[in-house]
Amino acid sequence: MHRPENRQGTVWLLAGTGDGPRLAAVLISKGWHVHVSVVSDSAAQPYQGMPLEGIHVGALGGSEGISQWLQTIPVDWVVDATHPFALRISDQLNQACKGWGQRLVRFERRMEASGKAFVLSSMADLADQSLAGRRLLLALGARQLVEAARVAREAGATVFARVLPSPMSLIQAAAARVPSDHLAVVRPLQGPEPGALEAALCRRWAITDVVCRQSGGATEALWASLSIEMGLGLWLLRRPLPIAEVAVVHSVGELLTHLNGTTS
Repeated sequence: MHRPENRQGTVWLLAGTGDGPRLAAVLISKGWHVHVSVVSDSAAQPYQGMPLEGIHVGALGGSEGISQWLQTIPVDWVVDATHPFALRISDQLNQACKGWGQRLVRFERRMEASGKAFVLSSMADLADQSLAGRRLLLALGARQLVEAARVAREAGATVFARVLPSPMSLIQAAAARVPSDHLAVVRPLQGPEPGALEAALCRRWAITDVVCRQSGGATEALWASLSIEMGLGLWLLRRPLPIAEVAVVHSVGELLTHLNGTTS
């Protein structure tokens, strides 16, 4: 990829979803200098070959670490494209940016219609359901797993889980008391045909219901599709509201318009 000549300013993109590489590519094509932060080496792989100004892999060290980064590498905009449920990092970004008068914008996918899915305000809502005899697959983030497993069992369900291959996920699965034969350690949408692995797990375990997060991404869309195809109940943990004082955009076009200063 050749660098465009119409150079814009500098953007620090914090990406925790599959939208990150697409956002970085578009920003670069429009003339922006782009620094990227991701949480792991595997998350950094899709950015290989892009003419980035730099890529940071790993934890940022909270608000203090973010502030130090902003002092070291001045940017015109910080773009928070972290996962909708990554509340801590979004709050830390907001606090650090406020402290330095740094412009911050939140990129978040639009929420799609949930169809026949039942939306949970919190995992505690499962306690009000009659789940006796149901076989629930928890396809959640590690932080929600312990509470979800406890509440589902208390409501009478047999609990299964699909977790990411990370130390945190395995620790949380153990804390949630998910038996090893009820646990799949896999990455979503893997395999020659996206969704085939998830469908196979549901058949193997005779799953009746799936609980996942209302993230608005490919994983939620996959479970929505499988729930229709396989006759599964679908329970969505409601997406947290974004920070009220931070501007939010929902598309690449809105982001570019905002960065170019044509929105308030």
